[in-house]
Formats: sequence, C-alpha cells, structure tokens
Amino acid sequence: MKIMSWNTTNDCNLFCAHCYRESGQKDTGELSTDQGKALIDGVARAGFHIMIFSGGEPMARPDIYELIAYAKEQGLRPVLGSNGTLIDEEAARRLKEAGLMAAGISLDSLDAAKHDKLRAKEGAHAAAIRGMENCKKAGLPFQIHTTVMDWNEGEVTDIMDFAVDIGARAHHIFFLVPTGRGEDIVDMALDREAYEGVLTRIMSKAKEVPIEVKPTCAPQFIRVADKVGHDQRFRKGCLAGITYCIVSPKGDVQPCAYMKMAIGNVKEKPFDEIWAESSVFKTLRTEIYSGQCGQCKYGASCGGCRARAAYYHKGDFMSADPLCILNQE
Repeated sequence: MKIMSWNTTNDCNLFCAHCYRESGQKDTGELSTDQGKALIDGVARAGFHIMIFSGGEPMARPDIYELIAYAKEQGLRPVLGSNGTLIDEEAARRLKEAGLMAAGISLDSLDAAKHDKLRAKEGAHAAAIRGMENCKKAGLPFQIHTTVMDWNEGEVTDIMDFAVDIGARAHHIFFLVPTGRGEDIVDMALDREAYEGVLTRIMSKAKEVPIEVKPTCAPQFIRVADKVGHDQRFRKGCLAGITYCIVSPKGDVQPCAYMKMAIGNVKEKPFDEIWAESSVFKTLRTEIYSGQCGQCKYGASCGGCRARAAYYHKGDFMSADPLCILNQE
C-alpha cells in the first residue's frame, strides 16, 4: 500500500521543539488550491492509496476541507496529521462531511506541562484532548501520535492505555530524528540500548491492547515484534522512496520527512513522473544497503532508517542505521 504525505502549509499555531519542518509561519510560494489538486491528481495516477494531509498545521489552511473532498473523489483515502488544537466541534463535523477517513492527533505526554513545554504553548495538551473528543462526537475515527524522547520514554505504554480509554483506533509512536528544529534537541534522542528497550516494551504491550500500534521511524520494530512473538500486520520497516514519500508546502518531493533532499518539484513536473523517474527513489528501491544493514537477515523487511543513515553518514542514505543494536560499527 502506497502512502503519500503532503505538508500542506508551514503555518502553525504551535512552535514545537522537534518540528522537522520548522513550522510556525506560512511560507511564500506554498501550493495553491489548484496546485494542490494537481498534486492530488498525480498521486492518484501514481497508484497511491493513502494521502496524509499534514503541516505545519493543516487545519490552518482555509481550503483543507475542499482538498480532502477532492482527494476522496479521486479514489484516495484522505487522513489528517494534526496537533488537534484547532479541531473544534464544527471542524470535526466538516472534516467528516468532506470525507476524511481518520485524524491523527499528537500527544507526547500525559503530563500537560510536559506536553505544553514541547509544543511551546500553554493549554496545547487540553486542546489536543478536546480535539480527540470532538472527533469522537462527530463519528470521525482518530488515532494518537507520540514522539518518543529520553524524557517521555517511560510514559509510552501509559499513553497507549490512554489511547484505548479515550477511544482512539491506533497509537503511532514516532522516534526523534534530528532534522529541522529537532537538530537543536538531538541530545534528547534515545541511545541504542534505550531505543531497543523501548521498542521491546512497545511491541510487548501491543499484544495486550485492542488497537493498532505502530512505531514509526523505527523500522527495527519488525525484528523486535518477531522477538516478542507479536504477530502484527506490518511487514516492512522503512518505506522511504519505496511505498512512501512526502511533499513540502512549496511542492518539493522528498523520500521522507527527515531526509533533507528535494528530488523534484510538483510545480515543475507532475508528481507521478517524479515518483517513477527519480534516481534517488530507484536507488532506495534496490534495497542494497551497506554495512550491517546489508548483512542483516532483516535487511529486506526492516531496511533500517534511511534518514538516520543519511544524517550520521554525511548523506549516504544507503549506509547502516547507527541506532540499531545489531550495528557494531
């Protein structure tokens, strides 16, 4: 299943410390409504199935409902990646009516003060939870997104329980990759031992809860799920350039949010042509990795994080993932 994420705008009402897009203010040159629809056309032609509308904060775009409806009309499954704070009752109803299939809402701690500090806005925690409740009232499925760092890794399974209690359909757990403002807090990223331990706790807990649990930017979860005996449905770790890519607010195409390389722009070339012809995508699709990732029996199913490989190996995105416990480099 192919998944495409569009950062619809750089505009955001929060100023999160880990934001890969360094969002805050709207950029000049962001895709217009018509350019956004042309992008959606290209995504559909390329055979994608899911289109994520994210940001910045996608709810800051006045035309977000129109774009979601258009994506649905083209046969795509539109979903939202949001901080949740702008999803009031009316917004939740309009999202549902536009054809949105699910909303992903960020929650990084059960402690409101900790969440608000990361998001640089007092009240963000309470507003995010209100957004979830408003989705539930509107009959709009939602899931919780959590970014794991050294200060909240002890909470991750408790947040999973909270997701079940509040009625979320899934808990997707992201791991910090030092990109954008995230480079300023790289010291909060987990080391290899902690990373392995958290993944093990997550996949063990996932066997006990009645919702989908998926680590993201943590392809080693494939191996760890096997280790703890969790028969989960996901069969591929890193999807960058293989069945996933992202488009920036200005139309730049990247293999993933954390790989700082623009390999084409949809204002200049249709998305489906970039997806089919990019040499970077073609290289990623070979899945011929170097170092430990090239020797590992999980190389094809895990694939290692290509963004971390690039960050720590001077742009070599086919090198070994340094955060993997199996990597002895």
